[in-house]
Amino acid sequence: MIRKEDCCLIGRITKAHGLKGEVNFMFTDDIWDRVEADHLICEVDGILVPFYMEEYRFRSNSVALVKFEDLNTADDVQFLVNNDVYIEKKYMEESGEDEVSLNYFIGFKMIDGEDETEIGTVVAVDDDTENWLFIVENAEGKEIMIPAHEEFIAEIKQEERVLVMDLPLGLLDLS
Repeated sequence: MIRKEDCCLIGRITKAHGLKGEVNFMFTDDIWDRVEADHLICEVDGILVPFYMEEYRFRSNSVALVKFEDLNTADDVQFLVNNDVYIEKKYMEESGEDEVSLNYFIGFKMIDGEDETEIGTVVAVDDDTENWLFIVENAEGKEIMIPAHEEFIAEIKQEERVLVMDLPLGLLDLS
C-alpha cells in the first residue's frame, strides 16, 4: 500500500484530452521527467493508486499530456479528472538534488511559531520573481503571500505536513 507520507504532491489531472485516453497533467514539479519515472500516483477515492505511463509529451513548462497504460478512451480516464498526482519521495533522493523543490510544500499547513495559530494551507509557490513566495489560503479562502525564505521556516514537520514559520512582526497584517 502506498502511503501519502511517502509521497510528494506534484500536480493535478485537470481534464481528459482527445479521444484516445490522454489527460492534461498540470504539474508543479517535473521531477517525474528528470528521473524518468515509469508511473505516477493518483489519489482515487482516497486511495493512492499507481498508473503506468505509456507516453507523455509537454504542452508547456507546467502542463503535459499523459497517456496511461490500459486507459484508451476519454471515458476511461474521466475518473482521474480533478485528482491530485503524487510521486514517491524516493525519486527525490534518486534525482541527486540536495534540496527539495519548494513545490514539495504545496498542501502543507502553515502555522505561526509564535502563538501556534494556523495561517492557512500552502496552495502554490510563486517563483516568477527573485524572491519566491508561498501562496497560502487562509480559513476564509483569502490568499496570503508569505516569503519562502529559509530564515522564516522555523520547523518542518514532514509527518504532519506542517510548516512552522517564524515571521517578522506585522507581516501577516499586510495581507
